[in-house]
Amino acid sequence: MTAPSLNPSDACVVVPGLMPSRTRIRWAPLAGLTLAVCSLFSETFAADAFRDRVRPILVEYCFDCHDAETQKGGVNLARFDTAQSLHLDPRLWEKALRAIEEKSMPPERKKQPSTEQFHRLVDDLGEVLENPDPAWIPRDPGSKIPHRLSRNEYNNTVRDLLGVDLKPANRFPPDGGGGGGFDNNADTLFVPPVLMERYLAAADELIAATPRANLIRQEPVWYTPESWAARANLQVFLRRAFRRPAPAEELDRYVALFQSVRAGGANFEAALRVACKAVLVSPRFLLRIERSVPGEGPQPLDAFELASRLSYFLWSSMPDDALLDAAESGRLTQPAEWDFHVRRMLADPRAREFAANFTGQWLGTYNLAQTANPNLDRFPEYTVEIREAMVAEPVHLFAGILRDNATLLDLIDARYTYANASLAKFYGLPSPSGEGFQRVTLPDRRRGGITGMAAVLTKTSYPRRTSPVLRGKWILEDVLGTPPPPPPPIVNTLPADDKVRDGQTLRQRLEEHRKKPNCAACHSRLDPLGFALENFDPIGRWRDKIDGKPVDASGTLPGGEFVEGPEALKDALLRRQDLFLRHLTEKMLAYALGRGLEYYDAPVLKDITDQLRRDNARAETLVLGITRSLPFRFRRAAEPVTAAESSP
Repeated sequence: MTAPSLNPSDACVVVPGLMPSRTRIRWAPLAGLTLAVCSLFSETFAADAFRDRVRPILVEYCFDCHDAETQKGGVNLARFDTAQSLHLDPRLWEKALRAIEEKSMPPERKKQPSTEQFHRLVDDLGEVLENPDPAWIPRDPGSKIPHRLSRNEYNNTVRDLLGVDLKPANRFPPDGGGGGGFDNNADTLFVPPVLMERYLAAADELIAATPRANLIRQEPVWYTPESWAARANLQVFLRRAFRRPAPAEELDRYVALFQSVRAGGANFEAALRVACKAVLVSPRFLLRIERSVPGEGPQPLDAFELASRLSYFLWSSMPDDALLDAAESGRLTQPAEWDFHVRRMLADPRAREFAANFTGQWLGTYNLAQTANPNLDRFPEYTVEIREAMVAEPVHLFAGILRDNATLLDLIDARYTYANASLAKFYGLPSPSGEGFQRVTLPDRRRGGITGMAAVLTKTSYPRRTSPVLRGKWILEDVLGTPPPPPPPIVNTLPADDKVRDGQTLRQRLEEHRKKPNCAACHSRLDPLGFALENFDPIGRWRDKIDGKPVDASGTLPGGEFVEGPEALKDALLRRQDLFLRHLTEKMLAYALGRGLEYYDAPVLKDITDQLRRDNARAETLVLGITRSLPFRFRRAAEPVTAAESSP
């Protein structure tokens, strides 16, 4: 076989047109010399492509709207002048590349690049974004401030520590939502004064309700000092509460507190409870504190810090004794032992906390009672029971995918769902055979996956009608990770319901709205996606007519792809599964780390999504990839302290 000759178009061939994902065909020459030349050529091409081939086209066609002065939509492309600079904001350039591929940018009314320029933009931008020089992006695991337990994490932790079924954190101030969109983001978990008051009250309540057996594992005996038994009990309690063995001097302080209360006349149990209450208001219990180590480059977390990261990722709670024992013995840092505990914890019922917290916040369905308000006169079927079942459905689906190590693409298109009797009746399905939520086989592809779930469809509707715009925005933003720009400040409102007015359906009114130049660019992306779901009414039931007229669930995506109905929409999403898998990975990594992602996290995202592609997007591959990654297992080194800074 003769290796093909090389020219710039051979280095990376990109299939033109509206691409669900860039399909790159790379030559694999057999001759070693040819391979070396190919590699050298590719690196040089990637380094020079943006400056020499891409930026001049952007200057000609894009900078009149997106330079430093205009910054339409808040986008300034002029600040990027080298291939390396693109990787300071790769998400912006990925969005720009998609807009170019879809031919939504430049807008139709603007001067358009030639066919040759269009392909050059797509080819060269894609090459630079997908194959960055490793030297361009620092190997940085990021840093994180001490991580206060969120309300949910606090409730779960005291449940597992004390064996109580109370939820005192429900009376705490609400947690913030930070980078990544999750309430466990350390940067937003402040400790205001009112929260300290609630911590003290919660500690009183919890200690009063604590079963004696969970505090006193060793009774005092007549032939040894009581303080010995107190020390033995506190040593076990502190190890679990602080999620690592307590140093001797720290243990001594709690034993001294026990002795002081005992000397005041309290009995052994009462004095021990006071010492345990003090533990519950300690920063070492309320915060996940990781040591800060000076040095060069990423610093590995110790075994106990890793145990806490893993348990709060998969359980939203403290490590169990098995995980702490593995950390204390040193086994946890061994790859086989680590993977064993990841799989063990995914199989544990406590992993449902992960499914509930991650899925509910990612999809925006966990607080449906606050974010959706269907008109009950028009939709009396929307009861509290149905609403709660709606919220539970995506949680059970995601938990089942984790438990079975199924493909994550079932989130897009599955021939099954999970329903209880009330939700099955609401959907028109046979009632499940068992109690509670059960896996139910669906008769067709209309309903399966998150786009056909009533919680999502209700969340993206108005009280009296559906909203193709909101549904399309949700797909772009929460499913594909390609959010549209914000709407202009003045937008004409549409009717509050979907009744035909002046002979026009709601869809016809939307199409009139979309003809306006300032609206067309966004609505050409939003509306067709939302129209495909129009057979689902404002509370997610199937319908064939709207106000007596047949439902029109068709639309044309930018670039000419026609979709009609939820099945075709799923096909279109599956053709864009690379976008979905990357976005899902990005969301889960942010959730696992408890921080927003930065540009230096891009290589990790790419590595994990590449693994998912190779492994049919199995759920375990994603979780293991995250827990094995640099930012999960390492932290940024602390700045060295100078002599002047350390002096009094």
